[in-house]
Amino acid sequence: MLQKTLGIVLHTLKYKDTSLIVDIYTEVAGRASFMVPVSRSRKAAVKSALFQPLALVELEADFRSNTTIYKVKEAKSLYPFATLPYDPYKSAIALFLSEFLYRALREEAENRPLFAYLRHSVVWLDECREGFANFHLVFLMRLSRFLGLYPNWENYHPGDYFDLQSACFTSLRPQRHSDYLLPEEAAKLTDLMRMNYKTMHLFAMNRAERARCLTLINDYYRLHLPDFPVLKSLEVLKELFD
Repeated sequence: MLQKTLGIVLHTLKYKDTSLIVDIYTEVAGRASFMVPVSRSRKAAVKSALFQPLALVELEADFRSNTTIYKVKEAKSLYPFATLPYDPYKSAIALFLSEFLYRALREEAENRPLFAYLRHSVVWLDECREGFANFHLVFLMRLSRFLGLYPNWENYHPGDYFDLQSACFTSLRPQRHSDYLLPEEAAKLTDLMRMNYKTMHLFAMNRAERARCLTLINDYYRLHLPDFPVLKSLEVLKELFD
């Protein structure tokens, strides 16, 4: 059945010389895979150049129930980027987040609030002119809400540890495992949880602190999502934003 949907590009894989297999988080069906023909013709209904990391696209595809890879009939850009592909810092963030989402988002079902969050976040990053060094950290913390992984900090008190496995703060050091944060880092986690896109520039971090936060967030997701790997683009992002 032909159906139109909006989508956010997560991953692209070359298939032979004539096609791409593109994983897209869609508004109507959650994560889905699409077969995209490769054509250099200006008149082509589907242009492969559209499918860059985190690209926002509008497409019409044949959603048949007896297949797991859908054929794209027509596709166009939903939101042409102004800065994201051309700014090396933003491009590195986009590459990392697209890889992260490709690994984290596995639900093949409609989730419009999550799609709206992703779309808003990508547009915000593209439009932002400065002060976005903490963007990926805030993005991943808030993403955890949609995946049911957001830490419980209602009962946080200064001096608490943070138990990564149970996702909560505790006054007692966990004894049965080593997946926890000491009070100093646990306190910094609460700062991260208070950030949003508009205020994140007010929270000063150096590159080492930001890299540590990124490692902890990645470890946290690995504990709670089955088979979540260490991402290849993680180390690249750690070197940015002095």
